[in-house]
Amino acid sequence: MKKLTVLLVAVLCLFSCNRKKVESPTDQSPFVKQENGRFVIKDKPYYFIGTNYWYGAILGSTGQGGNRERLHKELDFMKANGITNLRVLVGADGIAGQAVKVRPTLQTGPGVYNDTIFDGLDYFMAELGKRDMHAVLFLNNSWEWSGGYGQYLEWAGKGKVPEKGVYDWPVFVKHVAQYADCDSCHTLFLNHVKHVMSRTNKYTGKAYTEDPALMSWQVGNEPRVFSNEGKEGYKKWLSETTALMRSLDANHLISIGNEGTMGSEEDMDLYEAIHVDENVDFMTIHIWPKNWSWIDITDITGSVDTAIIRTNEYIREHMAIAKKLNKPMTIEEFGFPRDNHKYTLDDPVTARDMYYANIFSQVISSFKEDGSLAGCNFWAWGGFGRPANEFWQPWDDYVGDPSQEEQGLNSVFDTDSTIGVIKKYADQLQ
Repeated sequence: MKKLTVLLVAVLCLFSCNRKKVESPTDQSPFVKQENGRFVIKDKPYYFIGTNYWYGAILGSTGQGGNRERLHKELDFMKANGITNLRVLVGADGIAGQAVKVRPTLQTGPGVYNDTIFDGLDYFMAELGKRDMHAVLFLNNSWEWSGGYGQYLEWAGKGKVPEKGVYDWPVFVKHVAQYADCDSCHTLFLNHVKHVMSRTNKYTGKAYTEDPALMSWQVGNEPRVFSNEGKEGYKKWLSETTALMRSLDANHLISIGNEGTMGSEEDMDLYEAIHVDENVDFMTIHIWPKNWSWIDITDITGSVDTAIIRTNEYIREHMAIAKKLNKPMTIEEFGFPRDNHKYTLDDPVTARDMYYANIFSQVISSFKEDGSLAGCNFWAWGGFGRPANEFWQPWDDYVGDPSQEEQGLNSVFDTDSTIGVIKKYADQLQ
């Protein structure tokens, strides 16, 4: 009888344990999760091919720059071609109309908001959810095109971004390097984080923290330290930000948005240190063959092989850290110009297609091998937009290139042969 009782208890325990496993909130969660170095949704692997769509909130708005008809058309087109993950700017900072700044802006003054853009973000997220697509939302920026570091420094009384911005590199770097140790700047930014993350979507009635369409909150676009002296302050700021994000939202992933060693003063130890943080769920890298002089812009098709070799080396170096930390990694920015470095759609994209195919194939291999290279977001989506001027003017179509860059430089348009390359690889993730 005693043996029978023990056996009965064991059977009941086994049934109970299995039932708990089936009913586990983690297993059945609709949110993208990170488990053992992989992304999962409802206990199934999640790998993706996506794009950067920084202007999504503006396009979703009803004010200047808004175009919901285009938004619907583009989301449907992306979904049909396997692009399911979009990296999006929550909103630009500062007064609209400054030289290269995205407009309209969201945060017009510290804690002062343009509700039209917030409404556009709500609408965008609602439409994304209808299509079972996901977003990475970034809240800050090293670069002046959306305000970011420079705008917080100005609000904190540290002066304005140099008039020429990144085109006067040494002056720009010296100025924005102040951000790493600017506690008053950090306070303003953390207040912004609280405000954004506490929002409820007007169209879905869901708090952002309860929205499965959101994959990850991201500290910023390419947050850099810009000096060796600021590294400790930079790490402190990032850890304070991710801790705040985690305290506000237990459902969603958190990421930094860093480029890798090229965005870390070429210091792999720094890159690793900021990703060791327990509140950081996955690693990111960005790759820019033109900006990093990995291609010859007078012979783009002839130098694409060199770019691919250097790209693969960069990926391998960072994947070693991902495996060490047991965290997924995404290649969330990579751009490549058209064959003849023109900005018009009649210039072929043969080299770009080769370059993209190389990155996509590595994501596919990782997917098939249950690897930790979990996805990629190319820079950037031009879609049905068309460049009207070499540099953006109000109210030209938004394309993937921000206003400080030539319009059409890195954008992928709906008629580009690249769309077929994307779909070919995306179909393999099904």
